Amino acid sequence: MAKAVCLVSGGLDSCVSAAVAANNGMELAFLHLSYGQLTEKRERRAFEEIADFYKVDQRLAADLSHLAVIGGSALTDRKIELPRDRLDAEGIPVSYVPFRNACMLSVAVGWAEVIGAHAVYIGAVEEDSSGYPDCRESFFRAFNVAVREGTRPESQIELVTPLIHLRKKAIVKRAVQLNAPIHLTWSCYLNEEKACGHCESCLLRLRGFEQAGAEDPIPYQD
Repeated sequence: MAKAVCLVSGGLDSCVSAAVAANNGMELAFLHLSYGQLTEKRERRAFEEIADFYKVDQRLAADLSHLAVIGGSALTDRKIELPRDRLDAEGIPVSYVPFRNACMLSVAVGWAEVIGAHAVYIGAVEEDSSGYPDCRESFFRAFNVAVREGTRPESQIELVTPLIHLRKKAIVKRAVQLNAPIHLTWSCYLNEEKACGHCESCLLRLRGFEQAGAEDPIPYQD
């Protein structure tokens, strides 16, 4: 059975991406990266619970806290205010963590090479996301070139972005179709007990569930 490293933040998109990998018959290895984000503990709990759901034996939680030291993002710096009740704003939002996906993918590819995985699944979304530059399809095409150039020829590792062109509505529907454990996921940027319902991530998620005609199973404070 082919093995895949799945980047699992604990959020909706990464959970559905992992569900796609499972549906494709892959043996799953789960990777979680903490980078000093505000909801770090809650995301880690979601990761572990999703891994338990899929009975994943190979799981790795790694530390990228240097991203918080570098700063420049409202997700890691409490002095930068996260916008509330705003969607579809122009430009790159303050929640963007500079070059985060490249850092995460580097760890994922290195681990994949060690454990013999030939695929790295990441739940990046270009079509209906916050507009992060490292969530563009062109970025992943370029990174795939770097992976081929920077790993052993026999490693044959490929980045897989199964949700890249889906909108949140379609991602929710895909989750239901695959029986993904979305009740275990956490997307809120601000809270760890009940989701705030006002940050950009919550708003994108809620809009997706509404458009899909489905009920979001996680608790919200309002």
